[in-house]
Amino acid sequence: MSEAAPMLKVRDLNAWYGESHILHGVDFDVSEGEVVTLLGRNGAGKTTTLKSIIGLVTRRTGSILYRGTEMAQRRPDAIARAGIALCPEERGIFASLSVAENLTLPPVIAPGGLDIATLYTLFPNLKERARSQGTRLSGGEQQMLAIARILRTGARLLMLDEPTEGLAPVIVQQIGRTIREIKARGFTVLLVEQNFRFAATVADRHYVVENGRVVDMIHNAELAANMTKLHEYLGV
Repeated sequence: MSEAAPMLKVRDLNAWYGESHILHGVDFDVSEGEVVTLLGRNGAGKTTTLKSIIGLVTRRTGSILYRGTEMAQRRPDAIARAGIALCPEERGIFASLSVAENLTLPPVIAPGGLDIATLYTLFPNLKERARSQGTRLSGGEQQMLAIARILRTGARLLMLDEPTEGLAPVIVQQIGRTIREIKARGFTVLLVEQNFRFAATVADRHYVVENGRVVDMIHNAELAANMTKLHEYLGV
């Protein structure tokens, strides 16, 4: 592997749910230290792409290279131990556990994760609610907890699925600050978003997904010049 090789290299990724063919040859790269978004309308295949990378879609073909190692045939637990983490849209908070218990539940798979004190600095709301049960958290606090939980594990590629969905603007801003902070700490982020205005505040590059294919790539610096095209892609 050369230094210029991408951290994640996805080629000709196809995926099915039952007989439904969802992904039709998805291709994209993510370099180490980047924040990259997958943009697209509902049903375009963005979430299925994340689930395919982490191994939650059982019927998939193509190549998923992570740091030069093929992941396409590996089980989800092996993919997670390699250093890839998924923060799902539904967040997956354990309602019967406290914030502190949720934070410490996933195993540490590699050095380099953030310790609890650092996480509480990043997410002061969680420190205040450390003893609260998951059911007592607001949507924004649940999202913060879901992100914090994977930051502790030592995973280096964080896949975030719609982290701002349904959240108040002030919480969206806090999520944006967090993504910029974890990028500054050397983490790599693959972000699924419909809110491209939010994505523009955190991302280096944007891939547009349509009908299970990547149809365009736009650098963040070129977003303004491509706004008309982006509106057509996203139907906004």
